[in-house]
Amino acid sequence: MPAAMLPFACVLVLLGAHMAKAAGAVGSSRLRWEPRCQQPRPDRVPITAVLPPRLEGPWISTGCEVRPGPEFLTRSYTFYPNRLFRAYQFYYEDPFCRQPAHSLLVKGRIRLRRASWVTQGATEADYHLHKVGIVFHSHRALLHITGRLNETHAGRGCTQRLPHTQAWRPGALYELLSAQAGGSCTAALGFTMHELSLVRVQRHLQPQSRAVPQLVEELYLGDIHTNWAERQHYRPTGYQRPLQSALHHSRPCPACSLIAGSDELHPPVLPPPLALPLRLSGRWVSAGCEVRPAVLFLTRLFTFHGRSRSWEGSYHHFSDPACQQPTFTVYAAGRYTRGMPSAKVHGATELAFEVTRAHVTPMDQATMAMLNLSEPSSCGGPGVWSVGTERDITATNGCLPLGIRLPHVEYELFQMEQTPRGQSLLFIGQRPTDGSSPDTPEKRPTSYQAPLVLCGGEARDSARPPQQRPRGSGGPRAGGVPAPLLLLVLGLALLRSDTGVRQHVPCPACL
Repeated sequence: MPAAMLPFACVLVLLGAHMAKAAGAVGSSRLRWEPRCQQPRPDRVPITAVLPPRLEGPWISTGCEVRPGPEFLTRSYTFYPNRLFRAYQFYYEDPFCRQPAHSLLVKGRIRLRRASWVTQGATEADYHLHKVGIVFHSHRALLHITGRLNETHAGRGCTQRLPHTQAWRPGALYELLSAQAGGSCTAALGFTMHELSLVRVQRHLQPQSRAVPQLVEELYLGDIHTNWAERQHYRPTGYQRPLQSALHHSRPCPACSLIAGSDELHPPVLPPPLALPLRLSGRWVSAGCEVRPAVLFLTRLFTFHGRSRSWEGSYHHFSDPACQQPTFTVYAAGRYTRGMPSAKVHGATELAFEVTRAHVTPMDQATMAMLNLSEPSSCGGPGVWSVGTERDITATNGCLPLGIRLPHVEYELFQMEQTPRGQSLLFIGQRPTDGSSPDTPEKRPTSYQAPLVLCGGEARDSARPPQQRPRGSGGPRAGGVPAPLLLLVLGLALLRSDTGVRQHVPCPACL
């Protein structure tokens, strides 16, 4: 560290110690950063988007991931300065990633191109695969993959690359793709790496109990299509669950060291999760700005009333990846059925949600103009829409311009987890990539959206936020991150400065 930076670094350390002392004075041995429940505020902790993305280094899953299908996996990707990469994908037979099935070793090259014209805040990339190899960890996994290949004509020609069950040897690597030998069996297996075509890197500080906040780096890669048949052709417009830097990840993370130290011959076996019964009662809010396919940025807030099995939800839509520029808000409500254990995803619960009423609030001029140009009978009935004013759309059976249909039923998949820090998470089924609704049992999700965070106990009042005011209206903001943390973020960014361009996402709640 340059000598000129030493005094500033000392100030940062003192600020961190001051924060830890203040946290301890509250009377808790653990920092509790609960989001505000009246309205989701993903900007409570400053987030830095790294532009252009810095991919060099190892990136890992922080837990067991669930992909549509369902598929259960963990990932470990390493990117090198010469644009080469090596990726491990470890697949499992169970949703807790404790029974390895097979591992994929993927090698190739990636080249960043330009800022995405479709998904704001993302960077488009090209990739080329040099090698894809598979290692089986059980006879059952070998039979499963062979059966999938035999389902198609092209796949049947690929089975000769795999061993017979009697000839299978643990630890043997069988090539599915080789740039030197030519030919590929990845398509027949339904495998692609199109996730590498859309990239975003973020940094933020994770508060620590009685310690200086820790740097966390996240790598967002393109989403996986929910329809298996579309995976080969789909180019991502959203993200999947982010990887985190093996050097700068959230803590504590029992799975991180296991995944970072694994390879295709030694897949990680994750520690058993803490089983949580599905108790929906309370308020659940987005942990940050969420990105959906087809360029949708939003935050969600749900309130579940356990005794009456009723629910309310507020969906705040934005035009930017930092969720700073609101476009419209949808408030919806209805009832849900008693849950049943899922037969496809062990540990998950299947429910049916009925949506019976909804309100819409336009939050910008473009949305207001679109609603005013629509047929009154298609959204809200007679009357003029204005920015910041909520209108009931129940009488018109929804709002056709916004794709809202009332009444309707959605078949959902729910699961609860607890983080190592004791925070309760609620996973709700992933929406179909084509933008449709899971309105039949056959379309029930088999994977999840970004988790919601519990921010309140038993719900006693409405989930609806206070009446929205037009953009530009003043007024104080309650809560937020203490000023010392904001200074620490800015200081840390200076201490870790490099040649990359930085885009600092505004943080109104920090002021």
